[in-house]
Amino acid sequence: MPNADDQHHRRAARAFERLRTQRVPLMTSSYVLVETYALVGRRLGLEAVLNFRADFAPLMNVVWVDDSLHHAGLDILAQRGKLQLSLVDAVSFATMRQSGVDDAFVFDQHFDQEGFTPVP
Repeated sequence: MPNADDQHHRRAARAFERLRTQRVPLMTSSYVLVETYALVGRRLGLEAVLNFRADFAPLMNVVWVDDSLHHAGLDILAQRGKLQLSLVDAVSFATMRQSGVDDAFVFDQHFDQEGFTPVP
């Protein structure tokens, strides 16, 4: 399912291989999965979504967003006042802080601005 046309593909592949080799636990939220399935579906099609679900999603611990995390994300959006900050990112910040996670496998400057350390 690789998308070699993605500008971050090579860096992401190297970083993921390093994380896999080191057996670093991976965590994501249900909101990130929904966003990922939508993006992969639009860009690569249903087969890629199903492959992601079968091959990659099981490698991650999924935090299912509940009412409290959802509202914490909305609070972050309100506090930051940034239109370009998504609810998914804001909920990710809340999830990471709640879970004590400092490192983020992302290419999004918002995570760096929030004090998280980008992995790639």
